[in-house]
Amino acid sequence: MAETGDNKKEEADYKRLHSFPLIRHTDMPEEMRVETMELCVTACEKFASNNESAAKMIKESMDKKFGSSWHVVIGEGFGFEITHEVKNLLYMFFGGSLAVCVWKCS
Repeated sequence: MAETGDNKKEEADYKRLHSFPLIRHTDMPEEMRVETMELCVTACEKFASNNESAAKMIKESMDKKFGSSWHVVIGEGFGFEITHEVKNLLYMFFGGSLAVCVWKCS
């Protein structure tokens, strides 16, 4: 019985530790960064089991708010090399291992 309680506590601690966004790299201005980060968190929570829908939601919102040509990749275990406009890149993690990369290129 005690082990089951300990396991649930550890799982709850893990979820609490990894439920915040962790920005790995960005060159966005502060206001844009905060809005983009909140949008990414909202989309990933809303579409927890469908990364494609989450990416589509983020892209469409970014296109409306900051102009067209935004690109979004959401997933686990990927690498990338991209060309982007200056001050238009955000690379972050959410939920532990879920990576989100948002950038603009025209």
